[in-house]
Amino acid sequence: MEYEHTSNPVLQERAFEAMPVSTAFMSISGCVNKTAICLGLVFLSAAFAWKTSYASIEELMGKTMLFGILAFIVALFGIFKPHLAKVTAPLYSLFEGLVLGSISLLFERSYPGIVLQAIALTFGVFVAMLVVYKTQLIRVNEKFAIGLFAATVGIMLVYMANLLFHLLTGHGFGFLGSSSPFSIGFSLFVVAVAALNLVLDFDFIVRQSRRGAPRELEWYAAFGLMVTLVWLYVEILRLLSKLHSRR
Repeated sequence: MEYEHTSNPVLQERAFEAMPVSTAFMSISGCVNKTAICLGLVFLSAAFAWKTSYASIEELMGKTMLFGILAFIVALFGIFKPHLAKVTAPLYSLFEGLVLGSISLLFERSYPGIVLQAIALTFGVFVAMLVVYKTQLIRVNEKFAIGLFAATVGIMLVYMANLLFHLLTGHGFGFLGSSSPFSIGFSLFVVAVAALNLVLDFDFIVRQSRRGAPRELEWYAAFGLMVTLVWLYVEILRLLSKLHSRR
């Protein structure tokens, strides 16, 4: 049974249907190449942010917030203007790389070696989910999509409530930042949901390529995959930091 929506805010049917008819069609290899380019841009800008000298932690956090706002603006523009993905996807990757480089530096200063572990685990999970999808260990169907969508939305609502609570009271939900067994369990759950979203993304891209989506949407597909990969990396970094703090 086919399903219409994914948990990814980028990879939605409306974006693919809004594109004009084209004689050049989207391919899996094209999506892989565009994703590789975006990953390369993320690594380049992350390395730049990592090597940049900061006068204080406050300056580092301030620039991280600025980069994050820019990445968010580009992401929103990319979601609503899918035909411009050739521009927005690389720009998003560059800004998000600056964010990840800055965040990673903060975590590395507290827990040396954690960033390399997070990168290795992120790509390990990516490959594992690709194998899971290719071997059909998980059947992607309507029930799977709806369940994953509900879990993803639930997590986002918890994060939004935590942000609102922090703005109102000056501190967020304690369990999100602590290293308690419950907090670690919650992070494991979030990492699992983020990982499973990759399976949904893979399936969505494959189905669109089979339908003959325009080649221009290869960049948009790469953009969607980057959104999930960034989320997965950040959640793995948070999980590892909680585990490190218990040592």
